[in-house]
Amino acid sequence: MSANHTPGGSLACVSERAPSEPTGPDEPQTADDDRPDAGPRPGSRLRRAAVGLSVLIVLAVVASVSFTVVTVRAPLPEVSGTQTVPGLEGEVTVQRDAQGVPHVTASNAQDLFVAQGYLHAQDRFFQMDYRRHVTAGRLAELVGDVPEAVQADQVIRTFGWREVAEAEWDLVSPETRAALQAYAQGVNAYLADRGPDDLGVEYTVLGTRVDLSAPDPWDPVDSLAWLKAMAWDLRGNYDDELDRALAFSTVEDVELVDELFPSFAAGGNTPILQQSDLATGDGSRAEQASTSSASFGSALLDEAVASARDAVSAVPVMVGRGEGTGSNSWVVSGEHTASGAPLLANDPHLSLEIPGVWSQVGLHCEQVGDECPYDVAGFGFAGFPGVIIGHNADLAWGLTNMGADVTDFFIERVRDDTWLRDAESEEWVPMETRTETIRVNGGDPIELQVRSTDHGPVLSSALDVDEVVGAPTETGTGFGEYAVSLAWTALEPGRTADAVLAMMTAAGAQDVQDAAALFDVPAQNIVFATADGHIGYQAPGRIPVRDRVRGPVPSDGTWPRPGWDPAYDWQGYVDPADMPRSLDPESGFVVAANQAVLPAGTRPYLSSDWDPGFRSERIRSLLTEQIDAGRPFTVEDMERIQQDDWSPFADALVPVLLDVDIPDSYDAAGQELLAGWDYSTGTDSAAAAYFNAVWRNLLAATFEDDLPPQMAPTGGARWLVVVRDMLERPDDPFWDDRSTVGVVETRDEALLRALVTARRDLTVELSKDPADWDWGSVHELSLQHPVLGGDDVPALVRDYVNPRPVQLPGGSSIVNATAWDASTGSFAVTTGPSMRMVVDLGDLDSSTWVEVTGVSGHPASRHYGDQLDAWAAGESFPFPFSREAVSGAAEETATLQP
Repeated sequence: MSANHTPGGSLACVSERAPSEPTGPDEPQTADDDRPDAGPRPGSRLRRAAVGLSVLIVLAVVASVSFTVVTVRAPLPEVSGTQTVPGLEGEVTVQRDAQGVPHVTASNAQDLFVAQGYLHAQDRFFQMDYRRHVTAGRLAELVGDVPEAVQADQVIRTFGWREVAEAEWDLVSPETRAALQAYAQGVNAYLADRGPDDLGVEYTVLGTRVDLSAPDPWDPVDSLAWLKAMAWDLRGNYDDELDRALAFSTVEDVELVDELFPSFAAGGNTPILQQSDLATGDGSRAEQASTSSASFGSALLDEAVASARDAVSAVPVMVGRGEGTGSNSWVVSGEHTASGAPLLANDPHLSLEIPGVWSQVGLHCEQVGDECPYDVAGFGFAGFPGVIIGHNADLAWGLTNMGADVTDFFIERVRDDTWLRDAESEEWVPMETRTETIRVNGGDPIELQVRSTDHGPVLSSALDVDEVVGAPTETGTGFGEYAVSLAWTALEPGRTADAVLAMMTAAGAQDVQDAAALFDVPAQNIVFATADGHIGYQAPGRIPVRDRVRGPVPSDGTWPRPGWDPAYDWQGYVDPADMPRSLDPESGFVVAANQAVLPAGTRPYLSSDWDPGFRSERIRSLLTEQIDAGRPFTVEDMERIQQDDWSPFADALVPVLLDVDIPDSYDAAGQELLAGWDYSTGTDSAAAAYFNAVWRNLLAATFEDDLPPQMAPTGGARWLVVVRDMLERPDDPFWDDRSTVGVVETRDEALLRALVTARRDLTVELSKDPADWDWGSVHELSLQHPVLGGDDVPALVRDYVNPRPVQLPGGSSIVNATAWDASTGSFAVTTGPSMRMVVDLGDLDSSTWVEVTGVSGHPASRHYGDQLDAWAAGESFPFPFSREAVSGAAEETATLQP
């Protein structure tokens, strides 16, 4: 399908351009010699290489005042007055509050979405354009001949995200197609009379290196393709599945691998739903489990996993990825609140960059009815119409990543362009093949042959690497060589776009269940509350059914699977009617923070790899304590819980660390900080700084000699369970340092080493005197622009587009989940609450919200990063909803007319 869905052809905006939005500083920020240097962040390689600008060229651009006066301020949009927008049927009012958040009021749905598309193009078009280039496998067309961009294109073309989105266009409802078309009309109305330099400073900087023409018109399928990027980053246990195989390749012991991947039941924490909460169908089709052990040869696992990991790692992080990617959400019923109505809180933990992931908006029909059913506000995505998380007049909803296992890697036997479908019958069948042409701005096009089996695309050839990932089998070369394919639910067309629009008008539990049945990917927990007093939970998502198989590997999706045995193939999907749900549980609250959805052994089977539940258990504890004390909850109480920085890591480890004898008083000075510590991790805490240094060093000392570099411990919740359980086994093999020949270390020696090295590390990193240590000095967030944020970009540009670092409390698997990656050696924040929202169903106008950056994607705008300081401090802003509240909060008003 070609990019021709937008009706009306070329659309022009005839308003006269006179940028009137209040701007940022008149001069570029200059490099500050004592500015803390956070260093390169994980996942920043593509950011750094995405531009690869010549230092001399860019310095020539930014050295003049015109860089600020002309280049940076030129893209600023009009935010008041009257503007003509072709595609509108009537007049639309846009009211922006002190943070620049737009509330759109229109007489019909068409105009609401035209206006939203127009506003997104005003505020965030480069972000939208970057996203659609990534999701179409066309990033090299935008940023040029950059190896990381080319590799990203190769893998995404292999996946075929754009082709799946094209197929979804014919699958979604007419109402959804109309919304997508209207949104595209609004985007294109803004683009019509503007060149690249008028749309974003990024185009000006990129234009110094590559040839840039006017951006393509926005196509409705561009919006659908974005859902694939979101689903990819939020898929289930892909990391654990590959890491099990990686670990086996070095430790060569299934029991030791199992020790590194403890089950949720071993954590002893509470799933989202208890047996008494459940209201599901039979679910018998979803019965699946296996206790068979893995017996792949290590050479096969080693090479197959390396091939797959290289490919999937080449995809840019768009939303968030890794153990720190999660979320908190909970809802409390009115019987426990001051207002007598439910309260709902949500804070998704995603990658943090600038501009942020979310775009705040209100969409209001003048008269809500069948012709115009929307009266909704919340958080959406630039590039997609509507609201993803938020509330309407009747219902509020939050989302957290469910973590269901929706991907499986298959090891395939291939011979030329055929693959072994069934080893028992020796059935060889042709692969599906197609050729993709990757166009490179400033370079030669690249021809890529994409091959697929019935399981999915073959990844081992996505990067033009040797197809062979293992030796011929013992039965002879007639059985071919090995390749890796990926089965993933998002590679089948779905109706998630329909679900987004359906949630915006949902009023009760049945509406949520109906919308969830359409929410194919990504699999998310939905927590909701209604204005008439109900609270509930609903699990959506397309979940594969896997049969029991007694074979060489478990059949539950935890290990790569043999593609030549049809018994391992998916057997369909769980019926939406069988997905877990609950309404008004006896506890009076629901907590969904990435822990297991159901008790172990309960149907339907969703996954074996869950977050161990330290955040969810802490939230449950805080809620229960206040309920037992008889103190009703307020909005402020919900915000206080969101900011909780108590460390479950310290709770598990500090008593053991205090028992370790440190002979030298100098080395013991750090340990003394732990005595009497309340386990809070505020920015001024010296104990938090020391403890986290001990944790970082303990992981390295314990596992660095046992595991491949790709599997170095990140230090999240799973690793806490692993180490906590190992503390009960002083002679566990992992305590031993293999590099010390003839010596076998035990637990106490590893703990002593971590305590001593942490004291010495912080002496270098912070101060000789432990009293001068503080957690915030090392636990900083440095927001980076996805294209202009890397170290290869000259400091004058980098400092202008990237805010100064902010110090943060919290940490990995803490309720205030500002995660850091221990494998990097740095405490720098990698993921965190991308936004925070609390909704009061008793008085919607008393609700609060905040996002990590601001609504604008233009560095010269005062709304580019104006929410960052409040977000970092745990503060929030009023979340107006009623017509009176929106008008009262308005600081700029624009009128859009046909």
